[in-house]
Amino acid sequence: MQRNKPFVEPISLAEPSPLDLKQTRDLEQLLRDEGLYESQEEAELREIVLGRLDSIVKEWIRGVAALKGHPSEDANAKIFTFGSYRLGVHGPGADIDTLCVGPSYATREDDFFGSEPHCLQTILSQLPEVEALRAVTGAYVPVMEMKFCGISIDLLYARLAIPLVREDLDIGAPATLRHCDDQSVRSLNGCRVTDMILREVPNVAAFRATLRCLKLWAERRGVYSNVTGYLGGVNWAILVAYICKLYPRGVPSVLVSRFFKVYSQWAWPTPIMLRAIERDASLGMPVWDPRENPRDRTHLMPIITPAYPCMNSSYNVSECTLAVMAEEFKRGDEVCSEVLSRGGAALMRDEVCSEVLSRGGAAPTAWSRLLEPLPFFELFRHFLQVEVLADSKEDFEVWEGWVHSRMRLLIKSAGMMAQAYNAYSSALVIPQSKVDLTAPVNEFAHKVKEWDQRRAGMDIAVRHLLQRHLPEWDLQRLANGQQEAPVTAAGAAETAAERQAASQEAQLAAVGEVGEWTVMQPAELAADGGTDGALPAALAQPAKKPIAVKLSAT
Repeated sequence: MQRNKPFVEPISLAEPSPLDLKQTRDLEQLLRDEGLYESQEEAELREIVLGRLDSIVKEWIRGVAALKGHPSEDANAKIFTFGSYRLGVHGPGADIDTLCVGPSYATREDDFFGSEPHCLQTILSQLPEVEALRAVTGAYVPVMEMKFCGISIDLLYARLAIPLVREDLDIGAPATLRHCDDQSVRSLNGCRVTDMILREVPNVAAFRATLRCLKLWAERRGVYSNVTGYLGGVNWAILVAYICKLYPRGVPSVLVSRFFKVYSQWAWPTPIMLRAIERDASLGMPVWDPRENPRDRTHLMPIITPAYPCMNSSYNVSECTLAVMAEEFKRGDEVCSEVLSRGGAALMRDEVCSEVLSRGGAAPTAWSRLLEPLPFFELFRHFLQVEVLADSKEDFEVWEGWVHSRMRLLIKSAGMMAQAYNAYSSALVIPQSKVDLTAPVNEFAHKVKEWDQRRAGMDIAVRHLLQRHLPEWDLQRLANGQQEAPVTAAGAAETAAERQAASQEAQLAAVGEVGEWTVMQPAELAADGGTDGALPAALAQPAKKPIAVKLSAT
């Protein structure tokens, strides 16, 4: 009887050579040197926090059951994890993506979120070990964010259409989704996709080491950002899992090099799929299918989630961002080829292997070239800075999240207007010597400010800056590998004042080079600070992720 062919057929079943193993040890040592692994103490604390959180939600649901006339002794809720923690690729200080699954009578609006005594949000807010709790109810997937014993937690809620949540619940079964609301389906699928990825890879340990390396590479090269048109955690995980299926016996050094080899030659929009797209007529949920859905045909870089309902996880990718990733895949392939060639090809004798390695085979310093940060601020002369302004820290965090989620609109519209050929999450390279971005910027600002949750004091300022006028922390951030600006309360005033002065000078310097330009500068930017000279609250919190747009070729 003929066995069914696998959906993804392996390219090679070759066992790793001694050199492959040596190069893998070098690569894994580099990842340790980069601080990608948490300590045993932190790992144990995470387990304690998750156990405590699970106990809290079980106690909470018993209270909800009693309040609504259900038997409290049978009531149950359960905590699941997903994302980088569930995949086993999280690093020190990383947050834990968690999901609370509850029964049909416990609603998101009245029992999970809320200020009533029985609400989980209220219960958590009153615990001494919980800090900085924030409910983001208007998000595409509503979430409760908090620090629990110093560990960052993102907590989602899924309401099942059943009165009893069993402790052995299998959320991977498609029937779990039956009669669930859309937000619960999206919440459940975070866990379902993560678990399915782990089931699809032939060697979980090799998958994890490879994914750690490639996530760091993507961050360093400026292509790790789903909201700005690049790829996020689940996208990179699926791409790596696909390579693991092509090379099921590959070790991380082989998998990393094959990753770049395959994707530097991939014929997009051919989709990446770990398994056949599943359909369930009884559930009737839409799945990704360009044959039936015209919108799916427009997707440029389809990376399909493996769990039902299968969807394209990379619909934000644009022509500009795809072009950048293609260039980065090509660079990665060239670097890996150099690293591997230094160690030679497959070796037949151990003594030959030792001789090659002694002559300078792949070492951590060779792999480190792959992870060199993109010299972003050195590459361009002209930038747009999008500054997020708010009257309080709480307002700023909410507002900055919204503005950041809309940045891809500015990047896409500016690129379309100028027929851009290259774009980074923080940059858009435009070949024309003159370009007017007034319309895209004003359209972006208008759409951002239409947000129905915007409050007084929430604003943005978009400025054109020349390279020499960039804030000092911008230039230091990439070199130091920092993701956010190291601005203190005392230093914020100086930074803001310098930024404002530099912006005005930059505008004058750019006259005649970039055409018409509108700089939105709200009244709050008058940095007189009142009688005591203090900085206005709006300027005390600079934008975490300034976005730059290059206006002309260097």
